[in-house]
Amino acid sequence: MNGSPQLSWSVGLIAAMVAGYLISWIPGFDPNVYGLVPRTFGGLFGIATMPFLHAGLGHLLANLSSLVVLLGFLLVFHSNKAFEVVLEVILLGGILLWLFGRSALHVGASGLVYGLAGYLIAVGFAQKRFLELIASVIVAFLYGTSLVWGLLPIRPGISWDGHLAGLIAGIAIGIWGETRAPRAANPPDQFPRLSLD
Repeated sequence: MNGSPQLSWSVGLIAAMVAGYLISWIPGFDPNVYGLVPRTFGGLFGIATMPFLHAGLGHLLANLSSLVVLLGFLLVFHSNKAFEVVLEVILLGGILLWLFGRSALHVGASGLVYGLAGYLIAVGFAQKRFLELIASVIVAFLYGTSLVWGLLPIRPGISWDGHLAGLIAGIAIGIWGETRAPRAANPPDQFPRLSLD
């Protein structure tokens, strides 16, 4: 795929999250009831809807600021499979949360944020590409403390288990993608590789 469709769906993803928040302004309607509730039949629907629902403007903006950076890295280094990675992180992270999460209503795109960070870090180290490795270190540095604290059950009202499910999903997708695909002799992006020999 070329850059234009990639940019289009990325903008569409962000616009859908903003729309999900704006819908909450409709009097008498709370879209967050369609969030993910683990191990409930209705909560299955939340696997797909959770990233597009937010508890407030601050929650939305915090997730979007992180998501824009991570999507940028994903589109630069993995444009040919960026959409696939985003979809897989949403689905696998949501399924893991539905299976193992606390019995609570989970909303927000932070699971996706953690998943993309986990994917970029895992693949950056696995592929040993110089620029991607630097980007992975930047991701780890920028989100390092928040990545760690967000995984601990220390703040009420924070879906730490959703963060953990997303992170596990992203790392697993990155590692699985590395093992299932044969390495091309000349990768299309031509980024230099580090030699660890």
